[in-house]
Amino acid sequence: RMQEKNQDVRAVIDLGRYPGIVVAVRKDKAGTIKSAADLKGAKIGVTAPGSSTYILVQYLMKKAGLNPDDASFIGVGSGASAVAAMQNGQIDAISHLDPVISKLQDLDAIKVLVDTRTTEGTQKVFGGTNPAAVLYLKESFIKENPNTVQALTNAFYKTLKWLEKATPEQVAATVPEEYWLGDKQLYIKAFNATREAYSTDGDIDEASMKSALGLLTTTDPNFAVSRIDLSKTFDGSFLAKAKGQ
Repeated sequence: RMQEKNQDVRAVIDLGRYPGIVVAVRKDKAGTIKSAADLKGAKIGVTAPGSSTYILVQYLMKKAGLNPDDASFIGVGSGASAVAAMQNGQIDAISHLDPVISKLQDLDAIKVLVDTRTTEGTQKVFGGTNPAAVLYLKESFIKENPNTVQALTNAFYKTLKWLEKATPEQVAATVPEEYWLGDKQLYIKAFNATREAYSTDGDIDEASMKSALGLLTTTDPNFAVSRIDLSKTFDGSFLAKAKGQ
């Protein structure tokens, strides 16, 4: 997206190999909304218009033969307000992340249609990985501050390797208590549900780049794909050094 806007930005390490987004419907709508093709006319809650949760559900609708304006999108925020919107019947469906999704599942308030927290769910949508979070910097900053970029890459790589082996309880004990949203067990459940989405090696392969590009070109008909050079979106040299330490 930044390259399309003529911004020379490079990713140096992948943090999330899957989007981690779940699309679900209110339990009493599960009989009529069974797939993205059934979302026509629905009121869909997203974190905010234009966000990744908004883009993913639009991607699913386009793939199902629908247009973005075939449904109504409502920004429901990222915490308790999103849960309340579903409970109060303000929305028919939701495209959201954990811990909101795990909370709604605990309440037996939703039926999941698409789950990109997992390998299986992401494969069904994209046919492979789809990078969701990276550390990216301007190329000029990378050239002027290689030691800083290396230190950042080292820190993130070490964190990914720690996350790969840490128990959910260790992770919960490490983050600020505010991250628990008042419920430590919910945080642990949400981490378990999303664990597969974290990258284990920090790499982004060409297929993943093409998957991310496909998401953009499908949802934005004005996207200038001719401006994109995928080889200039990821600089793996800092990651290679981080792995060698």
